[in-house]
Amino acid sequence: MEFITRDQWDEELWSQVRNIYNVAFGEHATKPEKIIRNMFDKELCTLHVLIDNENVLSMALTGSIPGSSVLLLDYFAVRKDLRGHGIGKGFFDYIKEWAGSQAKYKRILVEVECDETPQNLARINFWEKCGFHLLDDYQHCYRWGPQHYMAMVMHLKGKPAPRLKGEDCLKYIASFHKESYK
Repeated sequence: MEFITRDQWDEELWSQVRNIYNVAFGEHATKPEKIIRNMFDKELCTLHVLIDNENVLSMALTGSIPGSSVLLLDYFAVRKDLRGHGIGKGFFDYIKEWAGSQAKYKRILVEVECDETPQNLARINFWEKCGFHLLDDYQHCYRWGPQHYMAMVMHLKGKPAPRLKGEDCLKYIASFHKESYK
């Protein structure tokens, strides 16, 4: 298996991950390709990919949040037919190791839907197994959708950082999305 990380737009690599991205998040939850290209142009994001024998197994888009030591896990997906086989945990471990090697990151932040559906509870359980913990004082509903979200945070080993509050997470995430769509 090969792990690939790109901090510049790579048309060929994106064409290989586009389907996993679209299937996992649907047309209403994905960012338009134009916005993703813009994020790369502004040095706001990084693409991570797991490939085995030229087959893409998993993809993630992470975001740098200006003025913080937080890495935002913006999108994370395993190919639909491979879910539940440990690929996601292994892929996330790679991203965590990569983030730990970057001097600017002290923690990783991910948003999860907080409606108590089996699918959402499974996602929260997955992120807890990866080492994240919920910030219970954070819930947010975006203007364009009815779902409520909560933040989950992981502190990177050996990189002490002040404890985050839910309102801090909201500011970081809002700042990232605002910059992404400018």
